[in-house]
Order: sequence, then structure tokens, then C-alpha cells
Amino acid sequence: MIDIRKILILAGFFLSPISHGHAMSLLDAYEAALQHDPTYRSAYHENEAGQQAEAIGLASLLPNLSITHTQNKSSGTITGKTQTGQSVSDVVTFDSQISSLTLRQPLINLEAVASYRIGKAQADSSRAKFTGRSQQLIVRLVEAYVETLLAQDHVKLVEAQLVSLEELKRVNERMLIKGEGTTTDVLETQSKHAIAQARVIEANDELEGAQLKLEAIIGQKINQLDRLSDAFNTRAIQLQDYDNWYALALERNAELVTQRHAVTSGKEEIRKSFAGHTPRVDLVASLSKNNRGSFITRNQDAELGTIGVEVNFPLYAGGRVNALTAQAKANHARAEADLDAVTDKVLVELKKQYNLLKSGIKKIESLELAVKSAELLVDATEKSIRGGIRINLNLLDAQQQLYTAQRDLSRARFDYLLAYLRLQLAAGTLVLDDLRNIASYFKTSLR
Repeated sequence: MIDIRKILILAGFFLSPISHGHAMSLLDAYEAALQHDPTYRSAYHENEAGQQAEAIGLASLLPNLSITHTQNKSSGTITGKTQTGQSVSDVVTFDSQISSLTLRQPLINLEAVASYRIGKAQADSSRAKFTGRSQQLIVRLVEAYVETLLAQDHVKLVEAQLVSLEELKRVNERMLIKGEGTTTDVLETQSKHAIAQARVIEANDELEGAQLKLEAIIGQKINQLDRLSDAFNTRAIQLQDYDNWYALALERNAELVTQRHAVTSGKEEIRKSFAGHTPRVDLVASLSKNNRGSFITRNQDAELGTIGVEVNFPLYAGGRVNALTAQAKANHARAEADLDAVTDKVLVELKKQYNLLKSGIKKIESLELAVKSAELLVDATEKSIRGGIRINLNLLDAQQQLYTAQRDLSRARFDYLLAYLRLQLAAGTLVLDDLRNIASYFKTSLR
């Protein structure tokens, strides 16, 4: 007979979380990810650079002030004639310094106006893109966190299966020696045992990959993670009507907002290119000081001040302006097509996650009943074994059914939480409070 107590103790050991020290919660992992995740840090600095686009565009509308200083040493010969007609040569050597201060203020410059609007659109686009990347960090983190927990559960499950098969293998071998078993039973058990060993190796490889993915996000080694609480309540998440989610997504989805700013930028790019046909008017003022003059006005200092209006009328640039305008129009049309494509993708994702969230409630309820039924089956099988009606192999099958139901229930609950986050991401409403809400479904494990 198989030692039932031994199997239960080993199974309980493999199905309980093993920890060393304090477990890392979701919020702890998020704080670490903000500091270490390379993708997020790249997005942060990209946004920093993008915010300068507005200032760069504004600069073309503001005054341009410059100072120029030139210092020369001149040497030459001046030849002339006296009143009597005699030629006279005079060697002249002098130093000269010319300093000027120039101010240029655009008065009419449609190209500069368009450049400023393009810079503003690019800054807004960069800001929206960073918002989306920040929201994606939450989803990526929870996905990696959940994948690691599921991989841990998978390892424990296949290890429990291996323990059960090892015990069954020993029993069959003893029964064969006593003449109560068959060689076929032994060979069949050995085959299942070998397959279980391979599954343990595969599950450990899967766990290592999941841990490495999570560690790459948080920038530190993982000792233990919080486990999903048994007190799981799907009613804690309030699900609005789909029409409300639809309206939110069109208005606030980060990808859509980013692409709309790209369309605006493309429209201003057309105006900027076409501005090559329009006149430019600048206010120009300067102050200059010329010490020691020139060969003609040597030994004389001069100070000059000028102010006026400079008008530039473009006439012909070899067709460059027309070509740039046509190119800008094509790029604008492409941006509008990209906006339509992004809109379709976002709405498909929104509907998918909404449906998964709704169906997830019924799926969880069904699997909760399956787990309860499997638990009752294990209890009934134990009683039947004590009564001599069932054998221990039936208990192994019942326990296997319970482990599988528990694993499927955990996966369904994780999928439900992820669908909630992905729905918020698609709607553009994902915030830190949503992560706190998800974190409340986990319990801290202290050993």
C-alpha cells in the first residue's frame, strides 16, 4: 500500500510557497521598476528631449541678438602727388577694432510661426507617448510578476506529480517482486515517471526565464513574491458599460492622443513648407564702433547706429518649395491613415479585454466550483480507502485533479486582473490607484 500520509505531506510541501525573507509586493516591484527598467528610463529621457521642441520652435519668433568683434593689424602704402606734381609715398601701419551689436526681430514670418506650432505639437506628442509608456510599465510589470507566479505553481505541480509517480513506481516494483503485479504496470509507471522528470526540467527552465524577465524590469534578484489571496472577489472591480469605455478610449488612449498630435504636426509642416512662397519682414537694429577707421579714414574713430525694416520676397528656388509642400502633404495624409489604423487597433483591443473581463467572472466562478468539488473528491476518496472501497491510486488521481483545478483557477484569476489592467490601458485611464487595487488581491508571505 502507498503511504498516504507521506504523499499528503510531500504534496502540501510542493504546493505551498517557499520563501527566504520578506516577499516583494507588486508595489515594491513597481517602485524598483521606476528606477531600473531600461524601457521606462529610455521613455523618460525621450520625453525630456521632446519637451524642448516647443522652446526650439518658439526661438524662431523671439529676438535674435548677437555681438561681433573684429580686430586687425593693417599695413600699406598710400601714394599721392604734391601741388607741383611730384609723387609722394607714405607707409601706413595701424590697428583697427570693429565691434557691432545686432538685433533682429521677426515681424512677419509664417515659416517661424509654423515651426513653433510644429514644436508645440511634437512636445504634446512626446508627453502623451510618455504617459502611454508609463501605463505600459504597469501592465508589463504585472504580466512578468504573474508569469513568475504561474511558473512557480507549474514547477510545484510537476514536482508533486513526480513524487506521486516515484511512490507508485516503488509500489509496482514491490508488487512485481511479490508476484502480485505485472511487468506492464512497472514499465508503464517508469515511462510516466521519465516523462514527469522531463516536465520538471522544462518547468524549471520556464520559471528561470520568467524570473529573468521580471528581474530585468525591477533590476534586482527575486527571493519571494506575494501570493494571490484566497479571498478573491471579482465584485471589487466595477465594470462600466462598453459605450463609456469606447468614449474614454477615443478621447484618452495614449497612442491615439500621440498620433493625433502627429497629424497636427503634419498639417503645420504643410504650412511651413508653403511659407517658402511668402515674404518675410524683420526689424533690424545695430550699433557698431570702429576704432582707427581704415586706410581712407585712418586715425579716426566712428560710432554708428542703424534701425530699419528688412523685407525679403522669395522669387524662385528651383522648385524646392513646391516639392517640400507636396512631400508635407503626403506625409500628412500618411499620418491620418496611421491614426485610422491605430484607432481600429485600440478599439479591437478594448473590446477584447472588455469581453475577457466579463467572461472571466463566470470562468472564475466555474473553476471555484471545480476546486471545491475536487477537494470533496479527495476527502471522499480518503474515507473510501479507509473503508476498503478505493485504493491509494484513486487518491493520487483525485489529488492530481485538485492540483490541476487549483492551477487553472489561479490562471483564470490572474487573467481577470490582467484584463482589467489592459482594459484601463486601452481606455487611457490606467493610473497608480489601479495598480494598488490589483495589489490588494495579493497577500504578503512572511516566513
